[in-house]
Amino acid sequence: MAEPAQVDLVGVGLNAIDTLIPLAHFPSRGSKTEYTGASILPGGQAATTVIACQTWGLSTRYVGKLGDDEAGNLHRREFARAGVDTRLITVANAASPQSLILVDDGGERTVLCRRDERLLLQPSDLDRSWIVNARALLIDGFETAAATQAASWARSARVPVIADLDETYPGVEDLIANVDYLVVSRDFPTRLTGERNLEQALCAAMKRFGCVLTAATLGADGVIAWDGKRFHSSAAYRVPVVDTTGAGDVFHAGFIYGLLQDWPLDRQLDFACAAAALNCTCAGARGGIGNVEAIENLMATTPRYAVAPAAD
Repeated sequence: MAEPAQVDLVGVGLNAIDTLIPLAHFPSRGSKTEYTGASILPGGQAATTVIACQTWGLSTRYVGKLGDDEAGNLHRREFARAGVDTRLITVANAASPQSLILVDDGGERTVLCRRDERLLLQPSDLDRSWIVNARALLIDGFETAAATQAASWARSARVPVIADLDETYPGVEDLIANVDYLVVSRDFPTRLTGERNLEQALCAAMKRFGCVLTAATLGADGVIAWDGKRFHSSAAYRVPVVDTTGAGDVFHAGFIYGLLQDWPLDRQLDFACAAAALNCTCAGARGGIGNVEAIENLMATTPRYAVAPAAD
């Protein structure tokens, strides 16, 4: 079998079909709450990041597992529509991953997940050629063993590895040992290192694992990153928030886009914050993925929140 063509980005990790339910307010325990409608939309960390990068003109590949159901067919149609090269493993008689997402009137989302264990991507599901024929690899870490295998192959082939992590899954330290750009959720660095201060935790993670960059996304507070010499912070853009679903996934896409353009780090972070902000103005994990011009226009015209705190 011929090797796949080289792409700019390969993403290995989660996909999901999201049932989005807008609510006037988040329900209290034991209450009954009416809702007016629900939308069924594609999402998932790695899958959404790949779709965003493809939208902006990068060539991409997605590696993941799906069931042989209509939800899986929806993903296949969306990947095909966007032009993503896919390496999909189909599991017979299995339900594709599903998420129920409750979105309150401030746009904040609460996610309820369901995943068939047979859909966990395994190292044996992967082909090395899918991974190393790329300029960058994104992993989200949920399927830790498979992500570690992919990251190890990428490291050996000098393909930079970007990690989108929010939980300290078993085996995650072996994974991070093969990560170049550790771009994670707010609480992850302190849980990983035991350091209570975020800046110190980012420094400790870099020292321990040898990453090129460690960074934490902070929601409305933007992002803070440590490059080994100094901290960089980028404030979030002040937009009317409809739904925060997918904001982190699109942030990672923006970061990767800037990385592959060889932009300075501060511009990478600003672009990623703007891409995430634009996505938050629409419903769904991918609802507000704009084109590059729309993101740059937002950067030029939209005010920002206070700059995220950073150490000197």
